[in-house]
Amino acid sequence: MKAAVFHAAHDIRVESVTDPAGAGPGEVLVRPYWCGICGTDLHEYAMGPIVIPSTPHPLTGASAPQILGHEFSGEVLEVGAGVSNVAVGDRVSVMPLLSCGTCYYCRRALNHLCQRMGCIGLSFAWGGIAELAVVPATHVSVLPETVSDLQGALVEPGAVAAYGVDTANVRPGDTVLITGAGPIGALAALYSSSLGANVFISEVNPFRAELARGLDVGTVLDPTEVDVPAFLKDATEGIGVDAVIECSGNERALQAAIASVRSAGRISQTGLHTKAASIDPMVLSEHDITLAGTWCYPVTDWPRIIDLIARGRYPVEKVVTAQVGMDDVVSGFETLLSPRGDQVKVLINAR
Repeated sequence: MKAAVFHAAHDIRVESVTDPAGAGPGEVLVRPYWCGICGTDLHEYAMGPIVIPSTPHPLTGASAPQILGHEFSGEVLEVGAGVSNVAVGDRVSVMPLLSCGTCYYCRRALNHLCQRMGCIGLSFAWGGIAELAVVPATHVSVLPETVSDLQGALVEPGAVAAYGVDTANVRPGDTVLITGAGPIGALAALYSSSLGANVFISEVNPFRAELARGLDVGTVLDPTEVDVPAFLKDATEGIGVDAVIECSGNERALQAAIASVRSAGRISQTGLHTKAASIDPMVLSEHDITLAGTWCYPVTDWPRIIDLIARGRYPVEKVVTAQVGMDDVVSGFETLLSPRGDQVKVLINAR
């Protein structure tokens, strides 16, 4: 079968690999439909291997070369012994996080913090940018007719964004700042709006700002032209926003988040910082501000996110700016790394 395989930094090859032997006990064989390119994938392509193991992974035994893809939908072709939650022909979305089930965090239902965590498409035998993949049956959720194949591939980033917003305790009527309108920021804006929040989005890239305006969920601000904290204080009678979802992983954006939030407000650090960021912790103390990090999402969140999409409350497809075939996967990566920054979310058609 054909698959997109990571070998090293700037070395992804669409090549022929051995077909899976079939679905074993507790497994399903899936034909991937759509698979998103994630920021983690981009880091691997640009500077990896980082998450992709060079030696056998302690949970899965996988190591590079690695079939990529952890944001994907597909069709179930075969179910293994003991599988009853899905059937052949079902369309599904795959939850990619793999956990041991026995460590300190797994025993406390914090499987996304598993001490030996693996991930389909990053540290597992199979991935979603391939013609076939075998995954645990426990990790697939059936898509209702009202959710498209493409939307099914966006459940994973949709869950990341939703967890960031939920961590900030956003409620109906809240005023929320989203810093950064990349894929997660755009999805966080959509999710915040679905909760009934009044949304502001800060984005410097003109292409991403234009996409954010097209979401029609709030006000888009250019931090190079507007003093964002001052603007938001004026817009909230000098109080500040109730919550900030920091999605850029940028030091200045984090500083703006702290300056923009009200006393006793909450900041969710959802974007990943690749280097240290300087803040003034005294401001957090003086204003009783909560700054919370997020990592991935609760592994049980797939049915809820799928239901929101199915009912039209979470139109995740709006963040997609390009769709390419598997043979063009490298161009998809290069486009997202381009200094022009004229794409937000690229999906690969694995069929």
